[in-house]
Amino acid sequence: MCGITGIIYNNRQQTVDENILRQMAGKMEHRGPDDATSYADGHVGFGFRRLSIIDLAHGQQPFFSADDNIVMICNGEIYNYKELRAGLQAKGHLFRSACDVEVILHLYREYGTGFLNMLNGQFAFALYDKQKQTLFFARDHFGICPLFYSQQEHVFLFGSEMKALLEFPGMPREVDLGGLDQVFSFPANIAPVTMFKHIRSLQPGYYGLFGNGKLELHEYWDLEYPEEAHVYEEKTESYYIEQLDELLQQSVRYRMHADVPVGFYLSGGLDSSIIGATMRSLKNGRDFSSFSICFSGSPDNKEINEQRYQRLMSEHIGSMHHEVEFNWKDLDNKLKQVVYFSEAPLKETYNVCSLALSGKAKDQQIKVILSGEGADELFGGYAGYKFDYQRAKNGVVKDLDYLMEDQVRKTLWGNEDFIYEKNEYEFKSTKEALYSTGVNDVYNQFDCLRKPAVAHKRLQNRHIFHQRSYVDFKLRLAGHLIADHGDRMTLANNVEGRYPFLDVPLVEFVRQIPPGLMLKNMKEKYILKRLADKYVPREIIDREKFGFVAPGSPQLLKNNNEWVNDLLSYDYIKRKGYFNPDTVERLKAMYTHKDFILTPPYDMDLLIIILTFNIFSEVFEVPSL
Repeated sequence: MCGITGIIYNNRQQTVDENILRQMAGKMEHRGPDDATSYADGHVGFGFRRLSIIDLAHGQQPFFSADDNIVMICNGEIYNYKELRAGLQAKGHLFRSACDVEVILHLYREYGTGFLNMLNGQFAFALYDKQKQTLFFARDHFGICPLFYSQQEHVFLFGSEMKALLEFPGMPREVDLGGLDQVFSFPANIAPVTMFKHIRSLQPGYYGLFGNGKLELHEYWDLEYPEEAHVYEEKTESYYIEQLDELLQQSVRYRMHADVPVGFYLSGGLDSSIIGATMRSLKNGRDFSSFSICFSGSPDNKEINEQRYQRLMSEHIGSMHHEVEFNWKDLDNKLKQVVYFSEAPLKETYNVCSLALSGKAKDQQIKVILSGEGADELFGGYAGYKFDYQRAKNGVVKDLDYLMEDQVRKTLWGNEDFIYEKNEYEFKSTKEALYSTGVNDVYNQFDCLRKPAVAHKRLQNRHIFHQRSYVDFKLRLAGHLIADHGDRMTLANNVEGRYPFLDVPLVEFVRQIPPGLMLKNMKEKYILKRLADKYVPREIIDREKFGFVAPGSPQLLKNNNEWVNDLLSYDYIKRKGYFNPDTVERLKAMYTHKDFILTPPYDMDLLIIILTFNIFSEVFEVPSL
């Protein structure tokens, strides 16, 4: 992958300063250490950082059309580019490189903006059409590649990371209080909201058009499940397994294509094991590498090691296995770095482990890593899927508090019976106690419970399994797992992450599988486990799902680190003005009590959010309230 950024002034007489472009792109050197280029033509300018993966010698960007009327930069990969390229060549298009993303330029010439659903890949690109004087920019179906933008009075900015936009002279750095509120309420920020008031995130499956000072946003794809009354075709279980196997093999084959070494993350669980086994079947005896985090035990001596399963699977497929022995002191040492790359507060600290893992891949000169994200959201791998069935079966007696919760759920999800993670109305009082008086005075202006969290039309009249899958895709996956756990932590070490379960044809096929097969006999990821029977040792298939949670603020407080104490001190909290210092003091006393036990994900680590927000505010020079 790469880092892209750009400047488009509203006034066509104003010229872009290439020094500013280079500074903006320079903030993303970690995304592209292999090459740096900039382009400026009057009021339009692009900056680019390259991580060389395909066509190492000739893949420099920007790309230009033959008549120089169109200029394009892209971060990402187009996996079906060979098929698309052949079709375009048959229509007379001449290509200047063997780079996969060049097809975007030619597709635009052939189809205008109507080609996005022809792409199978992970991408974020920007294309300027000089004749139309319009910027066309887009983000992939699932939001694997980030793309941020800011529309100011005189200029439009975009970039792969927000730190690039913040480098533009005079860029405001105020916190979006709605973004902060989302961090407490949901797994992460929900695009287009970010932690910065003047920076938006382009939503997955969207494209934008900017010209003459006006911005238009359009959706080109969404995960649309069939309605609950839908009558599925009569197919056997083996049919779905065979089709899924074929599609997953094609997806892995696509993602193994690179002109650099490719490896994969091996957690010891089902999803990564299936990917590793599929890679082995496609490697034809060639060596490939697996990478795992191993723990000798938590700070409280609780055994959390998955090394046994990781080694079992590595031996089963014959991968060259590399282990990262995680040191709990890295929580103190790496937390600031993780927040810098995440560009947001954290709800837990596993990102530190993700950063260590990509660092090991870099040490082994691996530039591309395959990982299993997306399988839990597609196939029902979280406890909530079972709870939904149990609630539907048993029913719920509703008191006055439940009626208030119903109102909130109706607003968020368009469905008063859908519960996601926690009772939001009940938790509202906790947030109000955490916020400062100044924040609470304007709470109604940013309260994230007052507006829909997702598109209601995608949940209405859908099976409960599909409702949760859709919300997980939008909230947990796009904003969290493939963002601050995925893209940000891999590219922090110049490594590209690829996700075989997030393949457009595969996801489109899974939408057609009857939900009853997903949780058959109340077995999570039933259909995926039946596929795994062909590839994965029984011991791994039958093991209970293990959700590792890294130590959080209680452990950091016990370490008595000076900088942690400073950022959580009464005076600092009061001076910054976002949180109530008295509430923070009570939390510190509770979290450091000898009998206190924090049990995520059921208990939220409130102090880690506050601590990492304060790190965020220091790193990005956020003004106090």
